[in-house]
Amino acid sequence: MKKIPKLGCACEKPDFHYTEFRSSELGIDHTNGRYGEVTIQQCKLCQRIWIHYLVEYEHYSKSGRWYKGIVSKKDRPHITPENAVEYLESLEWYVYGGSFFESTGTIGQGTLKV
Repeated sequence: MKKIPKLGCACEKPDFHYTEFRSSELGIDHTNGRYGEVTIQQCKLCQRIWIHYLVEYEHYSKSGRWYKGIVSKKDRPHITPENAVEYLESLEWYVYGGSFFESTGTIGQGTLKV
């Protein structure tokens, strides 16, 4: 389990807003047909890097879900769309939410429901 220290920045709180980050697309995770959108985000305040994983199945209502976890600078070059889920599951904590969970954000850990 990768230890992630909390700094007290607004980006660690589940009610963050997307405008608090710079984003760049990493790609699509085609594993098992889930088509998860993977982006790299950087907090404008503390400069920490996050991996953001979003998946939604259009033929199912309330299926949208996202996960977001901090990535160290040394791990960042090794993150790919295909290993993003595995990386997030290895973290001590991550933030997740979406219509599937009926949540705008909660702290979690362990297996992702993708």
